[in-house]
Amino acid sequence: MRAEVYRDRWGIPHIRAADPRELAHAQGHNAAVDRAWQLETERHRAAGTAAAFLGASALDWDVLVRRVRLDDTARRCFRWLAEEDTGTAGWLSSYADGVNAGLAEGAAAAPEFAAAGLAPGRWSPWTPLAVWLSTHLLFAGLPAKLWRQVVAERLGAAAVPLFAADGPVTAGSNGWLVTGERTAGGGALIAGDPHRFIEDPGVYQQVHLACPEYDVVGFAVPGVPGLPHFGHTGGVAWAITHAMADYQDVYRERLRRRAGRVEALGPDGWRPAAAHSETVEVAGAAPVRVEVVETGRGPVFAGGPEGGGDGEWEALSLRYPPRVYGDLGFSALPALLAARRVADVDAALDRWAEPVNVVLAADTEGGLLHRVAGAVPVRDEANLHGAVPAWESAYEWRGRYAPMPAVPVTGGTAVMANERGPAAPFGAEFAPPYRAERIRALLAGGERWRAGDMAAVHTDTYTAAAGPLLDLLAGAGGLGPAAGELRDRLLRWDRRMDAGSADALAYARLRSAVVRALAAHPALAPLASPPPYPGPLLPWLDLRTRIAYALNTLLTTDRLPEIDRPALVRAAAEEAAGHLAAAGPDEPATWGEAHRLAPWQALPDGDAEWPGLAGDHDCVLATAAVPGVTDRCLRAPAARYVWDVARREESRWVVPFGASGVPGSPHHRDQLEPWLRGGLVPVLTDWQALKEGSMTTARPAPRDRTPRYACEAAGLGAVRVVPVDPDADAALLHGWVTAERARFWGMTGLSRRDVRDVYAHMDTLTTHHAHLMLLDGEPVALLQTYDPAADRVSACYPVEPGDLGIHLLVGPAAGAARPGFTAALIQAVTGFAAAGGARRLVVEPDAGNGPALARMRRAGFVTGPEITLPEVDLPEVHLPAKRARLAFLPLSGG
Repeated sequence: MRAEVYRDRWGIPHIRAADPRELAHAQGHNAAVDRAWQLETERHRAAGTAAAFLGASALDWDVLVRRVRLDDTARRCFRWLAEEDTGTAGWLSSYADGVNAGLAEGAAAAPEFAAAGLAPGRWSPWTPLAVWLSTHLLFAGLPAKLWRQVVAERLGAAAVPLFAADGPVTAGSNGWLVTGERTAGGGALIAGDPHRFIEDPGVYQQVHLACPEYDVVGFAVPGVPGLPHFGHTGGVAWAITHAMADYQDVYRERLRRRAGRVEALGPDGWRPAAAHSETVEVAGAAPVRVEVVETGRGPVFAGGPEGGGDGEWEALSLRYPPRVYGDLGFSALPALLAARRVADVDAALDRWAEPVNVVLAADTEGGLLHRVAGAVPVRDEANLHGAVPAWESAYEWRGRYAPMPAVPVTGGTAVMANERGPAAPFGAEFAPPYRAERIRALLAGGERWRAGDMAAVHTDTYTAAAGPLLDLLAGAGGLGPAAGELRDRLLRWDRRMDAGSADALAYARLRSAVVRALAAHPALAPLASPPPYPGPLLPWLDLRTRIAYALNTLLTTDRLPEIDRPALVRAAAEEAAGHLAAAGPDEPATWGEAHRLAPWQALPDGDAEWPGLAGDHDCVLATAAVPGVTDRCLRAPAARYVWDVARREESRWVVPFGASGVPGSPHHRDQLEPWLRGGLVPVLTDWQALKEGSMTTARPAPRDRTPRYACEAAGLGAVRVVPVDPDADAALLHGWVTAERARFWGMTGLSRRDVRDVYAHMDTLTTHHAHLMLLDGEPVALLQTYDPAADRVSACYPVEPGDLGIHLLVGPAAGAARPGFTAALIQAVTGFAAAGGARRLVVEPDAGNGPALARMRRAGFVTGPEITLPEVDLPEVHLPAKRARLAFLPLSGG
């Protein structure tokens, strides 16, 4: 069966294939066609190579992911899968092959590639793991932990609780479940919205995935197979929110360099630390050299030596579960797709690792689930609150928490909104309870809920968080006329952050003035200067930003007696009243005119006009600005959904922009309007209706990539030999065979399409075959085998039964040379050939290719005579006559 892709009126892909592997390939292919620019941007961000085409704005991130060894961690996690869960490893490989097969088509439609001067690259089987790690690197509270460290150092440990709140740009979510007793249809409803940085294209894509084993709808993360966060299989539905758990640790390291070698002080004294240098290319600027150091705790991400000389210094290292255990939890993803009941979801999530989530699930048999899922290390309480000394054994990890806690669903509802709840033992800071309490109140006010009713909850704009500030304002005396009028106006305000509300804007102006005044107060002045940490972490460490998100604590605490809060609020009211009175006709008059969407774009579109929004950080409609810094909305619902568990066809969903990431596509931003007004679009699952009402695209069945041979190369890793996929591998092969170093292959002038056609033709032959040799999943060589009797070489020597001809092209080296590498590949080739029944290997390198002949002799080949290979015209390529040298290697038993 060829995979089929149907699209509904919103361009949402509905993909059907013959089996899970083929479906993963088709999902990857579709993601590449719809979101090529996004996928390649995320691949480069995960590898620390984005600055090479995005310029200096991406440099700090590239340096950070290099220093934390993110790409190497993804490879480590894939190696674990390849050893412990070959099914999931193969599933990931199929997805990556699908991406590779679709990238050329997707890139041709995306204008950003030309604008950035970027050509699509190649995805490896671990690239989805790297994208996932990159996307969630800052989810575990690392910046907040550093902020607590700064506060403790500058103001003292007693001041740390003053700033306890969810972070300024940390991802959060709302989620709620209504049991069947409270719904009109008798089945449970699960609804919610993940709050993330809004990106264009969006971080979620709606997708429908079906094969004989399952039929699932949900939100995919482009670049990652399956439906990690939100899905409905027809029998069971699930959704997550960020648990706010702390599962990353920061260690204070003492490092020294002696005779060029780096050492770190640990519980057992000074020990060698791994260290090497990498170069980050920067478009429009000089490359930047980065020293990457890893101690026994983890990679060093902040601090380092000045220059390369000997000496001692202090630094900070990061310890995070995937780096330690080599497991990112991806074994859960295929299991989620195949889930039929709550018990299946529960069992799948026992395998989950990162990020740590709170989960709600319900099935058609009445099963309910409310639990925490993920990997949290067991360690000292101090590890949660700041950097701990690496040289003290008290702060070492002592395993992982298991099982993770679950709580019963009682009273007909369950709510998760990043507040303290079942994940409380695992975190230091959680969201204030405003959103969770408001959702509970709204659900309590209704009965016989339907999917369509949930929009009223999704879009609720009431802000209980305004209370402490308005209480202080109510007691403010001695105000001038304008400030007094502002006070009276805000005390009458309904506390709704509606887009058309002038009162909501007035409140925002007052709040921002209070934040600025607190930031300028001498009691907090020691926190004003930025700490010496990596640039991507600094938004979490900005004083105004931290005040904005801890404002209510700072307004109500008795721990800062030197701050006269009533006087500060009086002054802020005067400032805000004056600002509002002086506003000109071009300045915002309502909250929505100030609170405009500000999505992140890899290539910013400076001419875009983004709409105004209702909501605020602590509203159920959580559209977060940074008071005192900007009114622009940086974080908002990245999707909304309602899963009708019993009647999936009644489910609803929406994303901020659309299914396509291609500017100009009719489905690039066609969901923006319903998203803005709180609308949801229907979930379609009827394949016959989809077939009759949509454009259908048949995708070729993916090539079977089951390894034809596998072995371990001592000191190097796992070698696998897999068939070439002409579509998925075209870009890689073109880069190899057209390089000057491969001139003996005779393809230096071919286009990528030409190279693809050469190998597509070879794929039709029974006598000639092309394979990739993979080392720990990374393509390192092209191996072509042929029957000499069916090749032009047969005119030059007497072919014997069992002869097997080979051509081996070793790919360009990545990183430092590895001793024994080529010899190990040749040994794997001989093993592969012998396993296939060959008795003797035959090679015919160019007579002038001295290095190749020397390698053959070292591998045991016996050279024969020089020959002239006759000229041959093949359908896709012309092979001129060539002087070559024959060489033979008898195989054991031959």
